[in-house]
Amino acid sequence: MNPYYTEVAQRASHRCEYCKAPEVVFNFPFEVEHIVPLSRQGSNDEANLALACRSCNLRKGNRIGGESPRSNAEVRFFQPREDLWSEHFQVILESGEIVGITLVGEVTVEYLAMNSSAQVAARQLWIRLGVFP
Repeated sequence: MNPYYTEVAQRASHRCEYCKAPEVVFNFPFEVEHIVPLSRQGSNDEANLALACRSCNLRKGNRIGGESPRSNAEVRFFQPREDLWSEHFQVILESGEIVGITLVGEVTVEYLAMNSSAQVAARQLWIRLGVFP
């Protein structure tokens, strides 16, 4: 297990800091990921670490942003240490979808595939169980 897991998980309230998946419904701990990957000169500093579910972490990979289909510009991903989640995302409780309400949110939702069929189905169940949002 990552040596930073305990402090990062507590800070994140045991939720993915990108899609807000609740760790409690998984049968293994979430991953400690680098907001700015080490391969892009990121550090192991606490300010550069976030808790991520396997889906978000795999899809994020070593990227820090992506191209916005709306603006055709390169836009950074949501940064859990700098940004407030509620300023960039909204949950549609009826559908279980996460909507990006800023360019940062839109690009993060798109590249991390937060609304894949599996993610939405899981989120709908979590909503019914009362563990999301």
